[in-house]
Amino acid sequence: MRFRPVTLTTAERFAEAAVLYRTVFGYQDPDYALNPRLLGALVSNGGSVVGVLDEDDRLVAFAYGFCGTDRRGYYHYSQSAVVAADQQGHGLGRLLKQTQREVALSHGMTRMRWTYDPFQIRNGHFNLDVLGARGRWYAPDMYGPGGDRLIVEWDLRAEPPEHEDVELDLSEADWGVLGGAGDRPWLALPSDPTAVTTEVAERVRQGFADLLGKGLAAESCRRLPNGTAVYLFGTVGDV
Repeated sequence: MRFRPVTLTTAERFAEAAVLYRTVFGYQDPDYALNPRLLGALVSNGGSVVGVLDEDDRLVAFAYGFCGTDRRGYYHYSQSAVVAADQQGHGLGRLLKQTQREVALSHGMTRMRWTYDPFQIRNGHFNLDVLGARGRWYAPDMYGPGGDRLIVEWDLRAEPPEHEDVELDLSEADWGVLGGAGDRPWLALPSDPTAVTTEVAERVRQGFADLLGKGLAAESCRRLPNGTAVYLFGTVGDV
């Protein structure tokens, strides 16, 4: 099947995106609804409202974002990205991010940020190892108790990362444990988010706080044997 990335520009597409957003996340509470008028305002004022259409012109993936600023200047913040359940596994998440990248660059921004649950290893691998974003900041309870998020930043001008082999013999006993030495430490955690206990979650939270607080960044997220995954960290020049 062929897919086509587009910028959404009509009220009909905005409404379709809002329905897709609610369906993918399973939201019933109107407090979590996405206002189509907001999407119209974003796309008219430097934000990104992008989608992917299938061969039947059906919207099967959608993302939106807006401009943010910090002491280094402006960046694009990707608030959310969703892919229809029956279309996952076709690379549409990557297509969405690349389309957002083009929008951000067209507005003069060279950085993009977004958040994700650090215990979702598949997302971590995609964000860090496939796209080349780096985990820069940790936000405890960002979406309420237990809703920790890792904030990543993607240099939109950088080349895709080169992959390296990871040979670590880790197991459940290492979950939440810091290891490694020098400028290449690691943090182990469960590869299955349902295996995360309160104790493990707290140790992982503290591990991220310790390493990111030293000016390091999460560069890679890998799945290992024995139900274990690992984040690899490296130095970053501007924190």
